[in-house]
Amino acid sequence: MALPKPNTAPVFQHLRSVRMAFLDLHKTLLSSERDAYEQFYGPIRSNGEYFQLVVDNEWFAWLRPMSQFIVKMDDVLMAKDPIPPEQVTDLLEEARLTFQPSEFGTPLEKGYFQAIQRDPNIALKHASLNDLLSQSAPATEPS
Repeated sequence: MALPKPNTAPVFQHLRSVRMAFLDLHKTLLSSERDAYEQFYGPIRSNGEYFQLVVDNEWFAWLRPMSQFIVKMDDVLMAKDPIPPEQVTDLLEEARLTFQPSEFGTPLEKGYFQAIQRDPNIALKHASLNDLLSQSAPATEPS
């Protein structure tokens, strides 16, 4: 029986799908937060100013854990050394547990809750991501 190439087990394909859904959601969240910020403070004058706000401003701070999680997924998917499929399964479980909206939770959970309340598109993307995260991907190739 030939062993599968490192990082090509079905669970890695599932992680790639989850990553794409996270990227799509993250982009939509950033856009929604930008709109809300501009309604409160006025127009952001440049992409450079916007980038600085996303990186440094408290308004966008609740989104940073999601940005960091996307980087974490990228690190796993682009690792040169083999990653055990169980580590990917754990990462997917971490995503399922961490990225849940809550009116009274952490800053991430509260910001996410508020974004879902104000933007139906975010609510739909959240539901799609949850559907993906609730699907179990096999950890190894079938024999």
